Amino acid sequence: MDETTGADVRGRVIVITGAMAAGKSTVAELLADRLPKSVHVRGDAFRRMVINGRADMTPAPSPQASAQLELRYDLAAHTADQYAEHGFDAIVQDVIIGANLPSFIERINSPDRFLVVLSPTVSALEWREEQRTKAGYVHFSPKVLDEVLRRETAHIGYWLDSSTQTPEETVADILANLEKARV
Repeated sequence: MDETTGADVRGRVIVITGAMAAGKSTVAELLADRLPKSVHVRGDAFRRMVINGRADMTPAPSPQASAQLELRYDLAAHTADQYAEHGFDAIVQDVIIGANLPSFIERINSPDRFLVVLSPTVSALEWREEQRTKAGYVHFSPKVLDEVLRRETAHIGYWLDSSTQTPEETVADILANLEKARV
């Protein structure tokens, strides 16, 4: 509720994507921290909710893995829309690249939707992967995901080479250029 007009204020949906180790989780969390009413929708949380029967994505995914990825994307987009409808800025963070990106954006019904594609260099991805406590690159390499990102992903939204930026600098860059991210 807008205190000056009494009207309901709808939140925005801001999608942060890129390859694994691009900094999505850290940047999304910091961005959410900077906004007055926000949530961080972690797409991978929906994958981890599957206790038995999970089929992970691989370079040659099974039909079950593809179906579970589509379900994960549906749940993330729906969750973000619901939060936005209730006045929250919903920051969605997940690996959404290749042919999946345009269809993911179309799943979002909120009128104020934004897309930031973090696209650091392969060497930055490799260095960041080495610094992480979790191993993200099990079925793919940074080079393979980077190629999918750069060659097979629609060039929509705000693409940001964050290779030399700190997470805080990346968030400041996103906020300064948010209108360029509108999709």
